[in-house]
Amino acid sequence: MNGRTVLERFPAGGPRGSWPAEEFAQARRLEGQPAEVVMDLATDAFLVVVPGADAAE
Repeated sequence: MNGRTVLERFPAGGPRGSWPAEEFAQARRLEGQPAEVVMDLATDAFLVVVPGADAAE
């Protein structure tokens, strides 16, 4: 996945008004990780990812 590591997966069909992937990513950013949320269309899920070791080089 282009040198990124998946930290967590969240189903796209969450409760209305709920953003669990964004909340998880924000918590990781507060810990100092450069987490971001991306959509995996093949599995219909939101992924929280961080750059992998090979992406930092």
